[in-house]
Parts: sequence; C-alpha cells; structure tokens
Amino acid sequence: MSIDDIIDDFELLDSWDDRYRFLIELGRKLPPFPEDERSEATKVQGCASQVWLVSNMAETADGPRLSFVGDSDAHIVRGLIAILLALYSGKPARDILAIDPAAVFNRIGLREHLTPQRSNGLRSMVERIRADARGALAAV
Repeated sequence: MSIDDIIDDFELLDSWDDRYRFLIELGRKLPPFPEDERSEATKVQGCASQVWLVSNMAETADGPRLSFVGDSDAHIVRGLIAILLALYSGKPARDILAIDPAAVFNRIGLREHLTPQRSNGLRSMVERIRADARGALAAV
C-alpha cells in the first residue's frame, strides 16, 4: 500500500477508534520478519516496545536505494512501522533524507494521538532510517 493510499484511507475515517483499528490492520499486513534478524544489532534503541528494523541497499543509477523490513511486539507500533515503510522503503537514500515524516503524521492527525513514549519511539525509528540512508551515501 502506498503512503498516498494510507493517507487517503485515514482521511476517510471519522473516529479515532476507527483510525487506531486501521493502524493495527496496517501492522497486521506487514510481511513476516525473519526470526534470525531479531537481534540487538537490528533492535531500535529508544523505543518502549521492542522494535526491529533492517535495511537493504541496492546500488542504482540514482545512487543507493534502500528497502526496509521491520517488526514490533506492539500492535500500534507495527502500524507505525507500516506507515514508515510505505514512506521510506524503496526510495533513493538522498530522497529518504529529504522526506519530512512529521508532515505526513500531522496530515493524518496521528501525532497528537500518540503517547509521548510512542512519539519518542517513532522519532527513534525515523532516525535509524535516516542514519542508514546517510551510511549508504557515505559508502559510495
């Protein structure tokens, strides 16, 4: 599902109960996360829930392009991961660094409905994605 589709679907939902259910459903649709990738190296620090994030880089004419897989032990956090993957995965590293995730989360009205712990975890996930993009650019 594209980030534009996710935003459109969020905008159709009137109540926050419906939006949370949709967020949880997005998380349920994440591809299975490889068990052998659940390690301290792939764990995102700064999240109250357990979160794992793995990036894969491919060299393209546009420079390095990153794809991501992720998982969490918390349903809502899995939904947040699904949104971040739709926003970032498959994009060139330079584009990843230019994306403003706050604008997306503000547009769907999610930021004000996240607990401070989840907001901090979301920032940690975004910083990890950006760090991977910076690392990919430095490696070329």
